[in-house]
Amino acid sequence: MTTLSITLFLIVTLLLVGMPVAYVFGVGAVSFVLLTGKSMSYLVPHAFWQLGSFALLSLPLFIIAGALMGASGISDRLVRFVNAFVGPIRGGLGSVTIVTCALFGAIAGSGASAIAAIGSIMIPKMVDQGYPRGYATALVGCSSVLALLIPPSVPMIIFALTSGVSVAAAFLSTILPGVTIALIYCLINYLFVRNRQGMRVEEKISLPERRRVIAGASKEASWALLMPVIMLGGIYGGIFTPTEAAAVALVYTLPVGFLIYKGLTFQSAATAIIKGAISTGSIIAMIFFLFVMSRVMIMEQVPQQLSDFLIGLSDNPVVILLLINLILIGIGMLVDDVSGSILASIILMPVALDLGVHPIHFAAIVGTNLGLGNITPPCAPLLYMAGSVGKSAFHEYLKPTLRFILLGHLPVVLAVTFISDLALLLPRWVMGIE
Repeated sequence: MTTLSITLFLIVTLLLVGMPVAYVFGVGAVSFVLLTGKSMSYLVPHAFWQLGSFALLSLPLFIIAGALMGASGISDRLVRFVNAFVGPIRGGLGSVTIVTCALFGAIAGSGASAIAAIGSIMIPKMVDQGYPRGYATALVGCSSVLALLIPPSVPMIIFALTSGVSVAAAFLSTILPGVTIALIYCLINYLFVRNRQGMRVEEKISLPERRRVIAGASKEASWALLMPVIMLGGIYGGIFTPTEAAAVALVYTLPVGFLIYKGLTFQSAATAIIKGAISTGSIIAMIFFLFVMSRVMIMEQVPQQLSDFLIGLSDNPVVILLLINLILIGIGMLVDDVSGSILASIILMPVALDLGVHPIHFAAIVGTNLGLGNITPPCAPLLYMAGSVGKSAFHEYLKPTLRFILLGHLPVVLAVTFISDLALLLPRWVMGIE
């Protein structure tokens, strides 16, 4: 435990000084191995063997497919689709932002991608309609977390692969929490704007015209909305595995982007593929080093020692689960969602299992907590990215962010932690998970 504490302190310090995350975990893994006196000659081949997992192939395929869809102009069509339904309602533009982030997450699977694609469109629109810039920025930043919870989610893929649980079940575990957060955010947004002076809404049109607008927007967005339906329907219908679904998504993206939406060019496609490859390389490097580190942890019985330590603090499972939540939020504040998923699976999952928490239930706990950490100051990587995209100062979006966190996200985190059915209902219904 002392060696682990030293290694984690080193990792946190390097993260805070700005070293790239992949290198941070490389330094951490090597330091941990040296401090424990183990041999890299055994650990490195073992880690490479783990990287050969067929399921891991889904990661680059999903990332590149999401990058290509993001470059094809899908975000504009999703915005128009959602706006056609709720645009004329007072405060509807805020709800459009929330729902579009969730839909974009079902395609790209990344919170950062949702901020870049949706935030750049919706923040100026909301400001034009009278929303305070800080509020609009906070809404995009907090809603981007939905991209981590609505499948296919890259962090859930990583968590499932490193913890040995079903990828499909991990996907299902975060759907209800994600939808619940989205509904609460829409309610908070409505209560904020309903009596606010200076808010503008779209001009109301006749019902037949509204139907034509909805039909046109639905037709434009149908190809984008069909992508997650094909992927998830194929996975849960037993037609193909998550890895095969990722390959289908990539193949589907190319004709849609080039021939139907015509937003893709050879240059933009090449740029998207390169960005996806860079992201994949960084993630694979992190996974490799954490595979090395996790193997040493198992050999040194670190997870069991950590479990004994937490149980020694209290024999009340509620208290221990709250401590796990605090640790997960702290991890989410310090590192990105992918790194946090790996750390949670190798360090905290054994503790949760000792408490009798179902592995799929723990996947939902990890997903909701890491999402909360990603938008919780003072670190909050996704929140700061939203501030950059929205050109808003920290003090402008801090108060509305705290409102969404305390009234929207945190209650769902606690509900997921202590009401297991919120995470297990869909896996049991769709997959027969016990």
